[in-house]
Amino acid sequence: MLEKYNIKCLQKADLKGKVVLVRVDHNVVKKGVINDSFRIDSTIGTLFYIYAHGGKAILMTHIGRPKDKKTGEIKTGKESAVEPIVEYLKNKLQIDLKVPVLKAEENKGYAGIDPSIKNMIKDLRDDKIDGIYLPNTRWFQGEEAKGDAQDQFAKQLAELADIYVNDAFGSWQAHASTAAITKYLPSYAGFLMQKELENLERIYNPKAPLVSVVAGSKFDTKIDSLFALLKKSDYLVLGGVIYNAYLCAKYGIEIKGIEADDLEHAKKFVEFAADYKNKLVELPYIVESDSIEGRFDGQYRIRNIKDLKKGTKLNYVLDAAKESFADEGVQKIFASANTIFVNAVMGFTPHFTEGTIALDLLIDKNKEALKLYGGGDTMEELKKLLPGLYMTAIDNPKYYIFTGGGAVLKAIQEGTTLGIEPVKALTK
Repeated sequence: MLEKYNIKCLQKADLKGKVVLVRVDHNVVKKGVINDSFRIDSTIGTLFYIYAHGGKAILMTHIGRPKDKKTGEIKTGKESAVEPIVEYLKNKLQIDLKVPVLKAEENKGYAGIDPSIKNMIKDLRDDKIDGIYLPNTRWFQGEEAKGDAQDQFAKQLAELADIYVNDAFGSWQAHASTAAITKYLPSYAGFLMQKELENLERIYNPKAPLVSVVAGSKFDTKIDSLFALLKKSDYLVLGGVIYNAYLCAKYGIEIKGIEADDLEHAKKFVEFAADYKNKLVELPYIVESDSIEGRFDGQYRIRNIKDLKKGTKLNYVLDAAKESFADEGVQKIFASANTIFVNAVMGFTPHFTEGTIALDLLIDKNKEALKLYGGGDTMEELKKLLPGLYMTAIDNPKYYIFTGGGAVLKAIQEGTTLGIEPVKALTK
């Protein structure tokens, strides 16, 4: 499948005796703790293959957003360090994995790759250590820079190795370690990247009917993807703040917490959706709450959207009620689907989770449909709320869980796999 894009796969690389720089998406550390190892485990196949074919791996990932967009300051510290990932891999694979100790400038991160790392690379080539894990790529000034600064950092990275492998589908931004680096090293797609792209094609060319479910906390980050999905899907279901803003825009109601920019984007979407009105599935029941601090008795209620008249003012709407997924019309739509794409947490966690649970259970009732779950929060909530279903889904060929939900939406928005710049860079 990837041949049509001219993407070279890892299987085509001569790895024997080569140092292989591997970009992974191990962005799973929060406050110094790994909450879910799924993204790490998903790259193990690529690492095994490299070692089995005589390669020597240098790994790199970003963690969080240590760079302040306004001030440009870069904070280095334990909360966004790679050490928890390194410990996890050392225990899981029983390998000697080293992290270079570099000197950061105060509030500026690392200026570049310290020459002292050459001794560590010599040890790697001489089999004195099994692998190297570079510090958080976003601690380096050149990673998110533009132009010459990004190219200079990419060149420094390239000098460390003989081959570059991108196995970080979820890291879709065109940064030094994901895109610019391909100009300076022979570049290949790892096994996880290949698998993600192949499943992405199943959204581009779905077995109809395709039912898509998208929720989010900001309309502006999803609107272009929603336009594309509304065209592509047979049915589209909205949730979260996106759905709230849509209801406000369409029915002239007010919901507490909906900001002006969300409402403006929702109005554009309502206007666009007028030509696709039979595709948009409106969940009939929502949960209104007087508080966002918790689900308190007597302070929340189920509202039927048919009862909402123009000018109605609601408090916070924090979930799609589970009754929505018991609705006969909604159930028929999901039962008829042959492909279901989900990038959605329906409620305001951790207190409003019934909508997400009801959605996931309804989707699982359709045993024949291919179910494609976006990564990130969607995956984490499935694991947290329905651990049994999550474990079954991982080994079920009727399910596929992407490691990067944002990357999937970006690719859908662009309408092509090559719309993601790091993937496009692999073709050059």
